[in-house]
Amino acid sequence: MSPVNLRVVGLGTAVTVAVLLPLVANARPTGEPVRPAGASAEGDAKPGELLRGLGLGPRTPASAAPATASPAQAAPVSPERVTHCGPELASPEGAEAQTCVLGEGPDVWARTYYRNATGRQLDAFLTLMGPGGRTVQVDCPVPAQDEPGTCETPREHARGAVTAYTAVSEFAGSGEGGSTPLLLRAGSNTADGEGS
Repeated sequence: MSPVNLRVVGLGTAVTVAVLLPLVANARPTGEPVRPAGASAEGDAKPGELLRGLGLGPRTPASAAPATASPAQAAPVSPERVTHCGPELASPEGAEAQTCVLGEGPDVWARTYYRNATGRQLDAFLTLMGPGGRTVQVDCPVPAQDEPGTCETPREHARGAVTAYTAVSEFAGSGEGGSTPLLLRAGSNTADGEGS
């Protein structure tokens, strides 16, 4: 192998280690609820470490951006995204999740942020519950790898305020039929402390 190829392989290895090391260091399957920084016991939690692990974070409203262009050249203002998240939870087996209800313009949907350090593939069932008994559910395979991921329901037209919606995600072993034990349940509702 030529010296140039060795340098490229070495550089690729260094970048891979630099990206994966913080994810491994942050994994902490304790079984205890983790309250994201800045969240109060009564109020809505802000998306936690799983969002930051994915390179995502709270969205900045368009009105907070500095005005650099004249009104005639200004880009169209996109609607502000509203996010209501429950606490970030972890199971003793190594599954972590945080579930949120999101609203943007006329749309509403549910999303769960997860990390699977169990060493086996899991199935995630994400349910969005809205006014009038309306329910949307999706099944998401969760690969056996300790990397952050997301699962979300399709967007639908909101029938009321985003706060009228709740979401819950449930994680269980994959392909084991009805005898699969539930490993983790994480809800978007922080007011009643639900989530286990």
